[in-house]
Amino acid sequence: MVIPAGICQNVGMGGHVVGGAYGALNRLHGLAVDHLYAVEVVVVGRSGAARAVVATREPDDPHRELWWAHTGGGGGNFGIVTRYWFRTPGAKGDDPAALLPKPPPELLLHVQNWPWAGLTQEGFTRLVRNAGTWFEANSAPDSPYNSLFSHLRLTHQAHGTVTLAAQLDATRPDAEKLMSDFTAAIGEGVGVAARQTQHRTVPWVHGVWWNGFAGTNPNDRAKYKSAYLRRGFTDDQIAGIYRNLTRADYQPHLGSMVQLAAYGGRVNTVGPEATAVPQRDSVVKVMFASVWQPPADDAKHLQWIRECYRDTFAATGGVPARGGTTDGCFVNYADVDLNDPRWNSSDQPWHELYYGGNYARLRQVKTRWDPRDVFRHAQSVQPLS
Repeated sequence: MVIPAGICQNVGMGGHVVGGAYGALNRLHGLAVDHLYAVEVVVVGRSGAARAVVATREPDDPHRELWWAHTGGGGGNFGIVTRYWFRTPGAKGDDPAALLPKPPPELLLHVQNWPWAGLTQEGFTRLVRNAGTWFEANSAPDSPYNSLFSHLRLTHQAHGTVTLAAQLDATRPDAEKLMSDFTAAIGEGVGVAARQTQHRTVPWVHGVWWNGFAGTNPNDRAKYKSAYLRRGFTDDQIAGIYRNLTRADYQPHLGSMVQLAAYGGRVNTVGPEATAVPQRDSVVKVMFASVWQPPADDAKHLQWIRECYRDTFAATGGVPARGGTTDGCFVNYADVDLNDPRWNSSDQPWHELYYGGNYARLRQVKTRWDPRDVFRHAQSVQPLS
């Protein structure tokens, strides 16, 4: 059995689940919070006393709203989670092996690179457009590609290559054809040949530790930004990305990239109010990243990622505004720039970008369970006054 959680090896369950918890099996099994049955939370009441509360998804649980707030409401808002229980809705009996979904026994892994040398702006645009078009067409929950997960890593030109890393259920009889058709569609018309660096079948548990999806070193310094895409990037957005990935005045250190991750599938079978995660009709999840080490380099790397993000979403106030082809931001890639009018000139505040229409309900939960606002930070849910 498996909890369809994350892909970064250095991320623990504590805050990962509270933020919604997406990972490589989400298109097949939904978000981890779609399987969350209960939470044990240490909360602080109006008197200032701490106590542990168990909240479940049962309709008659008087604490149910506290459970709901932990299905994507973000960490550091309501209390300290000390225990999670998982059980897939509709599961019967008490045999643990029957209470959660099963992973594919084996995974087909594939990695290929396109060299920046020879990759023109036209070819780059075609590559990114291909990816968006493919996911628009292949993200239904009953798609034969529902077990596919991929990253298209659009790294800065100084890194030398753009990379596609993908995996899918290797036990499907058509697995090889599915992977071949997928990679061909992404690379069609790019104008420069891709070089395959990996193509192999491994046991699923091996794939969990596959370095194709490894997280960053926790000792690195990093800044992340995010976007949900209901449709692929527009040509204007791709132009903004290309311009910043090819800037000669910026030299990245460990990693500066825009990464497109596969999304959709069973994630989109859940309503936007059923959990605190409102983004339930997107097909791609995007991470903007800059990673470095010397503290003295903070300013230049922060400036680059801020400008790249702003230029990409220039038409919607520098952020992926909700309501059009984009659908806001991922709360677990916390980004205080969304609070800053220099970088967010849209009419949507940070909490709308994260939570959409669910923020008002989250505030009600906050008021009941943390009335003293003990658990607070720069983007914490605010209690009702």
